[in-house]
Amino acid sequence: MISIKPKKGNLLIAEPSIIGDMAFNRSIVLLADHNNEGSIGFILNKPLEYSIRDLIPEIDANFKVYNGGPVEQDNLYFIHKVPELIPNSIEISLGIYWGGDFNKVAELIADNKLNEKHIRFFLGYSGWQEHQLEDELKSNSWVVTENVYKKEIIEKDCQAFWKEKMVEFGGEYSIWSNAPENPSLN
Repeated sequence: MISIKPKKGNLLIAEPSIIGDMAFNRSIVLLADHNNEGSIGFILNKPLEYSIRDLIPEIDANFKVYNGGPVEQDNLYFIHKVPELIPNSIEISLGIYWGGDFNKVAELIADNKLNEKHIRFFLGYSGWQEHQLEDELKSNSWVVTENVYKKEIIEKDCQAFWKEKMVEFGGEYSIWSNAPENPSLN
């Protein structure tokens, strides 16, 4: 598989070869930042068994919370596509924004002006130090692709997302689309 160079807004698709890595096995990561100092991203397809209400009881909503990655898993992060409603957001790319005024987010949810089509919450994030992601790319841990879904990726159903990408890549990747998550159980 030919990969493109990573940049903000790209997707990192976990190669089938990283089976033993529990944090990233079958992960799809949205790169929120990528520069000479390192990279930050959020795993899009690993929902947790929590809702935002479980973590912040003052917010009366059942928005899913996702495992964003192994770094700072005691912190809540979010991406969204409504910068006009959430001040202090940082644009990732293609109409996707990261962070912003959390008090405003809570207020918008309470007023039913924000729903799961607009925002996605994460516990933790995925982080790579300087050159770490490049080293992982050289060892064939990831495939880097354009985010063809643009801001609609926030609404993307995560259940079969990784399998869909394997089928899309074709060739030997197609075989992995039907393999069990833990091949030793096959």
